[in-house]
Order: sequence, then structure tokens, then C-alpha cells
Amino acid sequence: MDIAIAGSLAGGIGLFLLGMHLMTQGLRQAAGKSLKRALHAATESRLRGLLSGTLITAVVQSSSAVTVATIGFVNAGLLTIPQSVAVIYGCNIGTTMTSWLVALVGFKIKISAFALPLIALGMLMNLAAPKETVRQIGFALAGFGVFFIGLDFLKESFEDLEKNVDLTIISALPFSLLLFLVAGFVLTFLMQASAASMAITLSLAATGSINITDAAALVIGANLGTTSTAMLAVIGATPNAKRIAAAHVIFNLITGAVGFILLIVFTSEVNHLSEGPLTTVTLLALFHTLFNLLGVCIMWPLTDFMVNQLMKRFLSQEENIGKPQYLDKNILATPYLAVEALSMELGRVSRLCNSMALAAVSEEGPNPPQLEKDLISVMALVAAVGQFNQQIAQQNLNPDITDILPSSLRVARYLNEVARLSTRLVDYHESLENISDTGIKQNVFHFKKDISELLHECRIEKESDSDSEPARKILRKLEHNYQSLKSDILNAATSGRLDAAESVTLLDAISHLRRLAEQAEKSSSYWSSMLPIRARGASAAIKTKTQV
Repeated sequence: MDIAIAGSLAGGIGLFLLGMHLMTQGLRQAAGKSLKRALHAATESRLRGLLSGTLITAVVQSSSAVTVATIGFVNAGLLTIPQSVAVIYGCNIGTTMTSWLVALVGFKIKISAFALPLIALGMLMNLAAPKETVRQIGFALAGFGVFFIGLDFLKESFEDLEKNVDLTIISALPFSLLLFLVAGFVLTFLMQASAASMAITLSLAATGSINITDAAALVIGANLGTTSTAMLAVIGATPNAKRIAAAHVIFNLITGAVGFILLIVFTSEVNHLSEGPLTTVTLLALFHTLFNLLGVCIMWPLTDFMVNQLMKRFLSQEENIGKPQYLDKNILATPYLAVEALSMELGRVSRLCNSMALAAVSEEGPNPPQLEKDLISVMALVAAVGQFNQQIAQQNLNPDITDILPSSLRVARYLNEVARLSTRLVDYHESLENISDTGIKQNVFHFKKDISELLHECRIEKESDSDSEPARKILRKLEHNYQSLKSDILNAATSGRLDAAESVTLLDAISHLRRLAEQAEKSSSYWSSMLPIRARGASAAIKTKTQV
């Protein structure tokens, strides 16, 4: 094999991967909220999850994008693990569409006749279209054209390769099918794209460089290679992401093992199929689809058992309150889901801070060591939220998402202040409990009671729906009572009913309580300003009790 053939082969693979990247990126961005709506339909049943995963992956041409969206929905509580596993099954079926595209279009039509005009049309749409969705569809069309130009280079390269290198020698080696399976896995692992491995496999088979049985082993290997992508993607990810990736790995391992065993048993029958009316590439695309369907049939009755086992795994991160549960780096590629995950994590931080504040304000008195421990957890979570916010901002964002990011940082900052004020409130506990003037002591008691009521109203629940009027009314009442209580303390100090030191401490304490209430209300209000973007495309989106 000379340098020209090697260069053409490498360039063809590069163009193919570039085309796949442009196509999937454009389709994913164009899908955006539609992807969420389509996946939300999967919540109705496991069968709908299977169909949703299949259809969406076939359209978007990226199983990773659908897997990431599925992880986001599981983290947001909109999909259960069993439903998400069904979506993953569907993703594996949907990825076989690439094989059919290559088999039915790439090897049937003169590529140059439509690929270059397709690129021109796509880029024209991307540059001239007024709507973002149309521009992204144009981007996808351009990627589609580059995809087929890369495939054309691959076909020509393997035709030249077949004349210079006899790959059929490998077929004569012991365990040749296993060698081709490993080769398919390695190709997918190195390129992190099973579609590219499939294109190489189909090109080799079409040019006669390898027989149909060896090509089928390469197909199984490429399918197994997608598990490496899943495993790499969930390093440091959320427990649910790890469970979904584990389900993906288990499915592909079992499916691959069954497919490989059947291929060994029926080797001679498979070789005779190439003598029939169907072309080799069409047979391979059919094989790719059928053995994934067989995998679904095998795994479907075992799903409940597998899910139960997975739910017992990956628990360590969930038990650590200072580690994010919803912020997953894989979701960043789909900004709408990333914002939803961000709001979920902020809701979790809010509930932790709310519990701290209620404990600090309660008459029974807080537990100082626990408050300090919770403060450290809150600070770690707020830092993680800030970092995730910055990572979202680096993506290709729509203006409505860009406008939300400052609000999320405000929420994080206010929640951090609630946690800090709750921890410092311990210093005033004894002074608030031992007020020498009975009237002022009673007024302080009612003031603290109103603050507790406000904290309950401002608590961000996973599923709640009420207007902001109760919280605003309590806040107005608090402000009035604060001014009144402040005047009472000053008058008591002037008349001698309170000594100077006690009055100063009490003024500091009620000011501290007032600021705590204000920060809690602000965090809840700004969190609710994120609601419109989160609600689009998912009817079960989370709502807060207060709105701006």
C-alpha cells in the first residue's frame, strides 16, 4: 500500500467523521426543545421509550446525543431508570440507520451528483436563513454532503487497497472471526464513532476485500466498540448516568455475544447469502439491524432484574451531600437539558439551605457542628454550580438560555448567603432565648415564627405550583414587624428596661434574621425566573413557590 492510498484512506475517514460531526451537531441543535418533547413521550410506557429512542436516534443520527438527553431526563425525574433503559435499547436500533444510509444511498447513487450541491444548499441556508432552526438544518445538510464525499473517498481507497493488499489471508487464520471482531472494536474505540467503523466495513465488503462473514464480525465489533464511548463519557458523572451507561454496556455485550455465537454456528449459511439477490452491503445493514433487534428481544424480559441490580450500584456519590447529583458534563452538549439540570441542582441546594435556616431559627436551637458541616457542603455545591454555569456559557446557546445563566448565579450566591447566615445565627441563640423584657421576648418569638413561615413558602420543591403572593405578603409583614420591633428595643434601652449591651445584641440579631429572610426570598424569586425556559418542551418541569 503506497502513500497515496494511505493518504486517501485517512482523508476519507477524516471527511466521513467531519460530516458525521457536522450533521449530528446541526440536527441536535435544530432538535433542541423538540428532542425534549419527543423523549418526554417515553414516560408513558417502556414500549414508547423503545420507539422514541429508535426514531429520535434515526433522525438525529447520534446515539450519544439521545443518551445524554436521556440522562438529563432521568436526573430531572422525568424518566425512570426502566424507561431510560428502554430508550437506550432503541438507540442501538436507531444507530443502524447509518448502515442503511451507506448501503442504500452511498453505494447506489453517484455521490458527486448530489453531495456537492447539498453542501452548497446547506451552507446557503446556514448563512442566509433568518431562523436559528433553519440555519442548523442547513448545517446538518452540509454535513450530510461531506459525509458522503468521505464515503466516496473510502470506496475508492479500498478499491485500490484490494488490488495491492490481500486481506482474505486473514480469513484463513485460526480464530479469524474473533480477530475481525476485535478489529471492529478497536476501530470504534480509536475513532469514537461506530458509524465510521461501519462505513469502513461496508466499503471493504463492497470492494470484495473481505467476505460477508468477516464483515459481519467487524459489525459486531463496531457495535461493542460503542461501549467504550459510554464508559469514557461517564467518568466522574452522576450515579444515574453511570447506571444508564452500564445498561448500555450490558446490552451490547450480551447482544454481541449472542450475535457472534450465531455467526460462528451459521458461517456457511451466511456466506451463501451473498450469492442471493441482495447486495453484500444491504445484507450487512440488515444483519446490523436484526441482531440489535434480537438483543432487545433477549434483554426485554430481563430489564427489571438488570435495573434492580443497577439501582444497588453507584450509590457513593448520592450519599455525599456535598457532591452534585444533577450536574453531568455529558448534558452540556444539549444546553436546554443542561439548564434543566442546573435548576434541579439549585433546587437541591435550596432545600439544604432551607433546612439549615429553619434549624437555626427554631426555638429548639440548631446543632452547630451539623450546620458547619452543611455549610461546607453548600459552598462546594455552589462552586460546582458556578463552574457548570460557565461550561454551559461556552456552548452554542440561544439568547433565551444566555439570559438565564446570570439568574442561576444569583440564586447560587443568595443560597450560599442563606447557609452562611444560618450558621452564624448560632452566635445569637442564647441572647434571643434569654431576653429580659417579656414584651420584647414575645415580639421576637412572633418575628421568628413569621420568618419560619416565609422559609417554608420559599422552599424550592421538586413539584410545586403556587403564586408568589403568600411569600410577598409575609415579607411585607416581616418588614413592618422588623421596624416595629427595632423601635421597641430602642425605647426599652432608653427607658432602662434593657441594658445597652443587650439592646445592641438584640438589634444585631433581628437584623441578621431579617437579612436571612430577604436572601431566602431572593433566591426563590430568581430561581422562578428560570421557569419559562425549563418548562418549554417538558410539561412536568419543576416549579417553585415564588415568582419574580
